[in-house]
Amino acid sequence: MFPVLALIFLIVPLLEIYILIQVGQVIGALWTVFFVVLTAVIGIQLLKQQGLSTLMRAQQKLSTGELPAEEMLEGFALVIAGAFLLTPGFFTDAFGFLLLIPPTRKLMIRALTTRLIRSGRFNMHSGYCDPQQSTSSSSRSGRTIEGVKYQRDDEQ
Repeated sequence: MFPVLALIFLIVPLLEIYILIQVGQVIGALWTVFFVVLTAVIGIQLLKQQGLSTLMRAQQKLSTGELPAEEMLEGFALVIAGAFLLTPGFFTDAFGFLLLIPPTRKLMIRALTTRLIRSGRFNMHSGYCDPQQSTSSSSRSGRTIEGVKYQRDDEQ
């Protein structure tokens, strides 16, 4: 995992610099800077709109007693989109804007969760990622406490 991340942190900035130089040679340095700032401003406005929409959907689900799992994943994807949009460059802005499009965002989330489930890194029973734990039920701790009656101590 570390070599992949190191490669990403090396290649992405080099790619951004290359694209910025190429665009700067065609339209000029000032216009390039202007467009980088413009994409960040537009992206942040769209991010704000999408974030509020996702938050409202999560609150609606919570009010009906449902778990807003999909909205939580979308919120995480929006945080990543914001990071991409605030990073100067056209390459990262493209990924940021892709994550702002709801169907594309949902498709990426579905692909990632499917991949995690198939690799055994996501436990469907507990609902969290654990690289040491497989999806089989035999790997669970089995510490389920069942009860029939419930009484609060302060109700005596």
